[in-house]
Amino acid sequence: MKRNKIKIIFTDLDRTLLKDNNTISARNLTALKNLKESGIVTVIATGRHILSSRKVLSTNLPFDYLMFSSGCGIMDWKSQETIYENHLTEDEVKKVLQILLTHKVDFMLHESIPENHRFQYKRVNENNFDLERRIKLYEPYAVPLQYPPQKASQFVVILPSNSDEKFENIKKEIDFLKVIRATSPLDHKSIWLEVFPRNVSKGHSAEWLCKKLGINKAFTLGIGNDFNDIDLLEWTAQSYVVENSPNELKEKYNIIASNQKDGFAGCVEKLSQFDKGY
Repeated sequence: MKRNKIKIIFTDLDRTLLKDNNTISARNLTALKNLKESGIVTVIATGRHILSSRKVLSTNLPFDYLMFSSGCGIMDWKSQETIYENHLTEDEVKKVLQILLTHKVDFMLHESIPENHRFQYKRVNENNFDLERRIKLYEPYAVPLQYPPQKASQFVVILPSNSDEKFENIKKEIDFLKVIRATSPLDHKSIWLEVFPRNVSKGHSAEWLCKKLGINKAFTLGIGNDFNDIDLLEWTAQSYVVENSPNELKEKYNIIASNQKDGFAGCVEKLSQFDKGY
């Protein structure tokens, strides 16, 4: 890992940069500051929407961009201005709704950016505690499904942890859009099937941002921990996963220490062992 080969770092947030208690350790904070001082662009790439991200990220934290909703949008963190966003069309929303209703699954339909913390939900199955927890968490912004909006940011389908086959079947039917798998950040076991506009992913948005900043792909580094990071890790030139990642990811990417042991900082500290400058 050569210091002079990195100009931008993309890191996942939950259970990667953050500890399990949703805080940033002193060591990781120091690493962020060092990156800022070194002129390396830092991007936090998360599945969280803006409102949820602001619950754990203060505006004075030393990073440059927030890639939110798994790449659906990008915010300049200093100015708090959204510089990139994507939406599902009314026709796409209707098509996905029909598929999900046919499969009789529980799901949420999120409004368009920047109000994508608001969602309509469809409760089909009893005892989906992960769904109930999310509804309670965002109670002021959650309403039962009433009507399809003219545009939306994403669907989130919540499936039991043993639903790999069901996930794949639904994904095949929604092949006209981007379907991403994630592990629930709430119970850490339920499968989240997230539906986005066709070109949305952390990897696609990373490519867009690098083109905007004039940074060659060869100078990129990505750090993740879950399935929704795969597109990013496949795109970045150097890719790492924390020790607490699923085995499927650890078999494919370089492994760093867990989020509880400041894996992000350890990765960044290795960069400082090399001479500065590009």
